[in-house]
Amino acid sequence: MKRPITLDELDYMLLDLVQRDARRPLHELGEDVGLSPSAVQRRLGRLYDAGVIRAQVAVVEPRAVGADLLAVVLVALVDDDADHHASFRERMQSESAVQQCYGIIGQWDYVIILVAGDIAENRELSRRLFGADSFVARYETLPSFETVKAGLRVPLDSVARVRKAQ
Repeated sequence: MKRPITLDELDYMLLDLVQRDARRPLHELGEDVGLSPSAVQRRLGRLYDAGVIRAQVAVVEPRAVGADLLAVVLVALVDDDADHHASFRERMQSESAVQQCYGIIGQWDYVIILVAGDIAENRELSRRLFGADSFVARYETLPSFETVKAGLRVPLDSVARVRKAQ
């Protein structure tokens, strides 16, 4: 986040609504939360400025554009050298086929979500991103055969309840 701000119940309501559909007009959002369109615009602007809302994007159906294979890749580096980790993270951030990358604790160092056209492309990506890196000790690729649920929506109703109780 850019700068910390205090969120109130109306902020949580707006965030929940725009996570579901960011294309909704300001007057519709305002009707749902009891604010004028200009008040909604000011609040959303404040949430963008503070970094609470990171981006407004279109979610593309991968299979509609030929990205038919999603794979989870587990990666362990050879050691805990900070430079090795920094280099690995930079490479993951710059690779468009890497949809998500998480540093984790345990026997693996990272979980990566890769998208590819098919298993052959996935193999080539894995070889280039992980196999050719001398700092990668091992990696395991788990191709997905179906998407049960995919999303980025943060469950704000439970977050708001927890914060309210504090």
